[in-house]
Amino acid sequence: MRIGIVEDDDGVADALKDGLAVHRIPSFRMSRGSELLMRHAQFDAVILDLGLPDADGIDILRQLRQVSLVPVVVLTARDDERSLIRALRSGADDYLVKPPRMVELLARLEAVARRAARSPGAPPVKDTFNDITVDFASRTVWVADEEIVLTTKEFELLAALVTDPGTAVSREQLMDKVWGDAFLAVSRTLDVHMNALRGKLGRPGLIETIRGFGYRWTR
Repeated sequence: MRIGIVEDDDGVADALKDGLAVHRIPSFRMSRGSELLMRHAQFDAVILDLGLPDADGIDILRQLRQVSLVPVVVLTARDDERSLIRALRSGADDYLVKPPRMVELLARLEAVARRAARSPGAPPVKDTFNDITVDFASRTVWVADEEIVLTTKEFELLAALVTDPGTAVSREQLMDKVWGDAFLAVSRTLDVHMNALRGKLGRPGLIETIRGFGYRWTR
């Protein structure tokens, strides 16, 4: 098992590498989230800090989940419930608060790796729904062989719906995934972006409104 460590604090990173080395577990340290997005395929599991210099770890986690199911254990100084919930909803497999006990960290890494081994493979990099093709890797969308230009938020809304077609997604889940916090996002903003997305796709029937709850991709 090879572990990726995303941690900008040299002292913490060195302690993690040394602790893993004692148990003969190879690891590679990265100080920026962007490095993980480029190297994720090299690891069997990842230890991810949330306070990174180039982006918030939650945002990195969301981007990672567009292309990979590599197990992620969040290791952070944030001990509040909201950070825990946001991380788990964004795709974290487990969550630990610094400083960790190495024995517990190793046990959790082994547990998420076992669960991943029993799970299906990575999500498709590209998927097609009738005449709509969504390329998750390049974040592009094609309708009837013509590329349409979506804003970042519009693409993230689309991705949140098509990742699990036929499943109802609540307004709160969408706001949390796309804007980072359902408590802070403005509900009207979601409506505006959803209407814009429907207009650009030109296939309004594919996104069903579930009154009083949210939306569903009908496929």
